[in-house]
Amino acid sequence: MRNDLLINTESACFVPDETAIKTANYTQRHRSTSAKGGDRSVSKMSDAERIAQTQKLLDRAIAYAWHTVKSDRRPPKLTHTRWVWQMAGAYHSSRHTSRLMEKAAQRFAASGRTRLADWATQKAKEEAGHDRLALLDIQSMGYEAEAVVQALVPSAATAVVDYFTQSVHAIDPINCVGYCYASERLGTFQGEEYIQSVEALLPSGTHATRWLRVHSGLSAEVKHVKEIVEVVAELTPQESIPVARACYETALLRFTPPKERYISDEELQKVLKPMELNTCPQV
Repeated sequence: MRNDLLINTESACFVPDETAIKTANYTQRHRSTSAKGGDRSVSKMSDAERIAQTQKLLDRAIAYAWHTVKSDRRPPKLTHTRWVWQMAGAYHSSRHTSRLMEKAAQRFAASGRTRLADWATQKAKEEAGHDRLALLDIQSMGYEAEAVVQALVPSAATAVVDYFTQSVHAIDPINCVGYCYASERLGTFQGEEYIQSVEALLPSGTHATRWLRVHSGLSAEVKHVKEIVEVVAELTPQESIPVARACYETALLRFTPPKERYISDEELQKVLKPMELNTCPQV
């Protein structure tokens, strides 16, 4: 995966000191450097400047995760069959989001953090039904969708959902903000060219990029990223540190290859064969 975020942040000297990069110490150092001159200079920073600095901080956390992985392993070439696998992962990644964000909203509200509670409540509404899009995509490819997602549970999807769940149920659920930012920010780099490349792999008349389009740079995902940045820009440094760390940890999970070998197309085809529909519905 290559995009301008990862390329540009590398040239922006994301890692100035190797002693302060894998933990919140890096984030604290970044904030301290940005805030030189004391509280007076910080207070004079405009809203636009603060938002820009906040996005830079979060993007650099994601970029550092990319450079941390340094793996030569690459996923197999995308095929029609492997797109079913990816949509199964999309289903599992999406189906708990609304419930978890509702829980996060309740916990933020209970601690008096109204701005975060309102954001989480809105996020729960926005993400509702996205798992259904993945099911429709699988069905459009000619398979019994419910059976497919029961049979195919990618470990990568399980890992990110486990992290998300732990974040929401932690003593302080603030990490879920970083999780959402990293997830949605990475989605914004999937544009029309990539979507068309996926559609080119699919049989004519197959409509199996609903989920992808909703989680791409062509959707409201761009607006959602902006909203998260605005929320984080209002937080204290003590709250922003774990958000940036969670961005790093979430991206690290997304970029790290699975410990097990990638399932082959042949193996996928054997699993999927009994789940083929008699006719491929145009849904």
